[in-house]
Amino acid sequence: IVFPERGEIISAGNFHGEYPAKVLDYLAVAVHELASMSERRIERLVNPALSELPAFLVKDGGLNSGFMLAHCTAASLVSENKALCHPASVDSLSTSAGTEDHVSMGCFAARKAVQVVENVERVIAIELLAACQAIEFLRPLKTTVPLEEVYNVVRSVVRPWDKDRYMAPDIEEVTKLLLEDKVWGAVQHHVAYYHAPEGSAQSYNIVIINLRSGICHVIFKYDNQVDFTISTYNMSHDHK
Repeated sequence: IVFPERGEIISAGNFHGEYPAKVLDYLAVAVHELASMSERRIERLVNPALSELPAFLVKDGGLNSGFMLAHCTAASLVSENKALCHPASVDSLSTSAGTEDHVSMGCFAARKAVQVVENVERVIAIELLAACQAIEFLRPLKTTVPLEEVYNVVRSVVRPWDKDRYMAPDIEEVTKLLLEDKVWGAVQHHVAYYHAPEGSAQSYNIVIINLRSGICHVIFKYDNQVDFTISTYNMSHDHK
């Protein structure tokens, strides 16, 4: 067992690593799902049939490949993760003249879990780059306040794409933003605004909507799990 904060290692302190091995296997599978979903969103951004934006998010398509290879990179990392998500804890070989009759493969479970996490970080970085590039084609329109703050954080280290360039440095810069919690820092206070404290009896979320279908604003008042109120102009409608 390794205690890095104490600088201490206990040899054989955990006689059999089956439990941590299984947890690490499950961790890899759970984290991988983030990249799997992220890659599908990247596809929707770079595919002009789905996004109605320039193909691969770049001008002068044909002369420039844009985010085509970035998407291939994300897809490759996701496929690599699928192989890495095979559980290490299901494997075992007898060694040492039969004295090691069953092993957990926990070390390998840990190493591949770390690799899965690193791959996921880069896939999400690619999605952030693609999303910010997509926004360039929709200016002067603005997206939501939280997403504009994320856009500004990304643009603080990576400039927009106008023609092909070596993308690896851009991916690494945005990965650093993720690791340093700068992207999370840009949206954390917005998330807290909409988050009701766990176990609280009441919470209020106000969502302002443009005048659409006669609704000026919507107020959800949670008295419990099922009761809420919708307010339209001067009228209130209680619902369950």
